[in-house]
Amino acid sequence: MECAEELATLSICSCASRLKLLRSLVRDAASLAGLGDDDVDAVVLSVNEACTNIMQHAYRMDPGGRIEVTLLDDGDALVVRLRDYAEPVDPAAVYVRDLEELRPGGLGLHLISSLMDEYGFLDPPAGGGNLFQMKKYTARDRGRS
Repeated sequence: MECAEELATLSICSCASRLKLLRSLVRDAASLAGLGDDDVDAVVLSVNEACTNIMQHAYRMDPGGRIEVTLLDDGDALVVRLRDYAEPVDPAAVYVRDLEELRPGGLGLHLISSLMDEYGFLDPPAGGGNLFQMKKYTARDRGRS
């Protein structure tokens, strides 16, 4: 990867009402990066889920929190980076829950892991907070048109 092309960046407050705007932007950027319809839907759902988790767990539904979403085309994948300014998360404490464990909630990471090709926390950014990255490989990388 030489240099990823930034497709879009959006900064939203930690409000569920902003997710519709975010989903529209993600859908357009994923299409622009060359993803097919099913993969576009997968990315939109994953970003929505990850941002919902940030709102619920990192900001505890405080609308004063900020989430910065950056969408990049690195040539073979759409890269989505989500940054928050909440207390740093211990990545080891965030895991995909066993589906046999019956209880409400807690399936966001399982959903993301089943829809995205790569995901995980990056080193904490300067200024604190968390940086979560997801990748979905494009048709160009899969040898499809």
